Amino acid sequence: MPEISSTYQILAFAAFAGYLLGSIPFGMIIARVMGLGNLRDIGSGNIGATNVLRTGNKGAAALTLIFDAGKGAVAVLVARALIGEDAAQIAGLAAFLGHLFPIWLRFRGGKGVATFLGILLALYWPLGLAACATWLFAAILMRMSSLAALVSAAMAPLWMFMMHHGEMLLLGVIFTILIYLRHTANLARIKAGTEPKIGRKNSAP
Repeated sequence: MPEISSTYQILAFAAFAGYLLGSIPFGMIIARVMGLGNLRDIGSGNIGATNVLRTGNKGAAALTLIFDAGKGAVAVLVARALIGEDAAQIAGLAAFLGHLFPIWLRFRGGKGVATFLGILLALYWPLGLAACATWLFAAILMRMSSLAALVSAAMAPLWMFMMHHGEMLLLGVIFTILIYLRHTANLARIKAGTEPKIGRKNSAP
């Protein structure tokens, strides 16, 4: 973590605001506005872009990806501009937790990959680009979105270390742990050889 220069009351406010922003279920909203139905009744029932894509609407999936990444980035950028670097990391983590455990959806949220990438891009854009490139390379190589996400999350702390941003390491480790916990079912399917590959229709989360 960076040096704490803000009061705990201000940091608590940044966390609260970041959590509320992260809790906005853009996938659910976009699917309803575009007449695609309730995401809970589609595919895996997840609220992220991957499940929106299962509706067959690539535009809606792209919008979900952008907005889910954007809410993490906005939480970081606004907190940094108004308060400081300590609040930026706190707000980013809170936005990530908001996406995973949104109050509006009884704490049943998404897996956080897009929001994670948006946060990294806002914290330090070369780091975010490295994480995105890692995801893309793994996705092309292994043809599994979930495995690409896991590889990208695992590499994030290493990228932080290599780019001399040790003040982000704790945040990176927390992100990695939470993403792996949210992908336990995917890990089981990867081990069993039943995880769906990119481009193949499947109802698995």
